Amino acid sequence: MTIILFIVILAVLILVHEFGHFIVSKATNTRVDEFGLGFPPRALRLFRIGETDYTLNWIPFGGFVKIFGETPDEESVSGPDKERSFFHKPKWAQALILVAGVTFNVLFAWVLISIGFMSGMPTPVSDAVSADVRDVRLVVTSVYADSPAGEAGIPSGASILSLLSEEGELSENLTPEAVSSFIEQSAENEINFTYQFGEEVKTVAVIPEYGVAGSQKAIVGITMDRIGILQLPPHKALWEGARLTGEVGVAVTVGLFTFFKDIFIGQADFAQVAGPVGIVGLVGSASDLGFVYLLSFTAFISINLAVINLLPLPALDGGRLVFVAIETIKGSPIKPSVANFLNGIGFILLILLMLVVTFNDIVKLF
Repeated sequence: MTIILFIVILAVLILVHEFGHFIVSKATNTRVDEFGLGFPPRALRLFRIGETDYTLNWIPFGGFVKIFGETPDEESVSGPDKERSFFHKPKWAQALILVAGVTFNVLFAWVLISIGFMSGMPTPVSDAVSADVRDVRLVVTSVYADSPAGEAGIPSGASILSLLSEEGELSENLTPEAVSSFIEQSAENEINFTYQFGEEVKTVAVIPEYGVAGSQKAIVGITMDRIGILQLPPHKALWEGARLTGEVGVAVTVGLFTFFKDIFIGQADFAQVAGPVGIVGLVGSASDLGFVYLLSFTAFISINLAVINLLPLPALDGGRLVFVAIETIKGSPIKPSVANFLNGIGFILLILLMLVVTFNDIVKLF
């Protein structure tokens, strides 16, 4: 079921992205030869409107838009319909078409997050925009790898209900400070953690250790925050959704920049990156926590796709935007053979990076 859910989420996000390219291509009178559901090989042509075929394809991972002249060939460069090819469109039109997919991903994330706030969004109490926060709980926001908490199986997203050790019990007025103090006082002694994840309540034994994540104190290796449910009326939800979408976008951009910087200096930690296999597990965790968590997770992935597509690498929208900028400055188009070659190299490099991340995902399963 988790794999099916992942395929559905990925398909929707890719379709949203491609629909952005499609709409703006039509608006700028650029010829669109095909709008496909799924990836080739083609299963059947559903119907044809104008010059555009609407098709169903065998590989169920989203879809694609085939824009005439996006990959220049002899017909799009010098054929009878060349004026409607992407290759011959003004640079502003090319830029709008390229950035449309990213824009639609961001707008889609905004809509999902706003719906989440209308339904009741998990929100850090310190970040609440009103006093209408209900069901406040102390939630594990992250778990360090190879930490006592990680080895005990405490998942990110779990609500801490109580702690019990030889030093006593902590079950009321749970705050990050109170829990950290209790753990430190129980240094190297067993603590029974009782937590709730989804509908399941579990108790596990954890022994705090010194030196986890470089800490000088005895810790179990978790970060915590007080999370409540914030429900907003539509106008406030839309505003708060826009604010949160922007914050997540900035955070993802900074994180991605840091990751690629670390790759160049040989310090990249691929354990912190999730590929398709890792995301399947994350989808399962989000769905276990409820519909709003799944909405938020889908919005987060949509923002990630937007930021990644803006990277200035050939084969990505960002790389194509760089080509448009270069052509604008030099006043003439880049040779189609050169552009196609660079896009091919970029595609190969992206596939290699995805294979490395996927291999790392699989290793983490064992």
